[in-house]
Amino acid sequence: MITTDFVTGSPCWLDLGATDIEASADFYGRVFGWQAVSAGARMAGYRVMNSDGAAVAGIGPRIDEDEPPEWGVQFWVPDIEAAALRAQELGGTVLVEPTVLYEFGQLAHITDPQGGWFTLWQPGTFTSAQAVDRPNTLCWVELWTPSAQGAKEFYGGLFGWEFKDVELPGDQGTYSTVRPAGLGEDRYFGGLMDVAADQLPQAEGRADWHPVFQVADCDEAVAAVKTAGGRVHMGPEDAPGVGRLAVCSDPFSAGFVVLDPGAGRLHPEEGLVGPGRS
Repeated sequence: MITTDFVTGSPCWLDLGATDIEASADFYGRVFGWQAVSAGARMAGYRVMNSDGAAVAGIGPRIDEDEPPEWGVQFWVPDIEAAALRAQELGGTVLVEPTVLYEFGQLAHITDPQGGWFTLWQPGTFTSAQAVDRPNTLCWVELWTPSAQGAKEFYGGLFGWEFKDVELPGDQGTYSTVRPAGLGEDRYFGGLMDVAADQLPQAEGRADWHPVFQVADCDEAVAAVKTAGGRVHMGPEDAPGVGRLAVCSDPFSAGFVVLDPGAGRLHPEEGLVGPGRS
């Protein structure tokens, strides 16, 4: 599970790079009940999205106007300069060098060797997400990648992540769950799996990180997505040992998953979802 007890390599925040910040904030407000709060004049229209008074995500302008809107996952590090250098040594690309974001902290934008984009975050006064693993907040992150082995080598070398491989039913491949080094079974926070490049059209064949948001009722969340102008690409469907889930995108094509764990919890041995999984 994702927690707010951040350690090296923990997912700690989400940013949506949006073409229309206000329209995107309105969509997620209608789906998750989030409230948009301005981050101030210094932050160029950036909106902090709150759930029941707790900061859970941000929406701001895209880094590159040629890129489609997408959710980006931030990972916590204690030394961003060292982490950015290590990412390069492992074959990643530093898109934005470590940058001081006022008193809030420092960030760097990175792509892994398969093109998966993510952010490093070294906190200052802003310590990242204030609520996770409850309805209308982040509960899991997932990487679809053309090379799961390459991803393991990169992220394992960068963050020290530990992986647990599980064979999916019906010859659907291997799903690898992820946790920070040295922590227990309850700290699995995400997964990765091989997905052919031609099944990643939104990311133009490159690796793709996306968030999974917990909801109280998957069917109600899906109805809200449709009413607010988003799309549902798969589901709702029941995944044994996981819950009821659906793969969605907002009106501007940024993808995400909604999950109602139901009476159970997310079991790392089961895996979650990938393109074409049923």
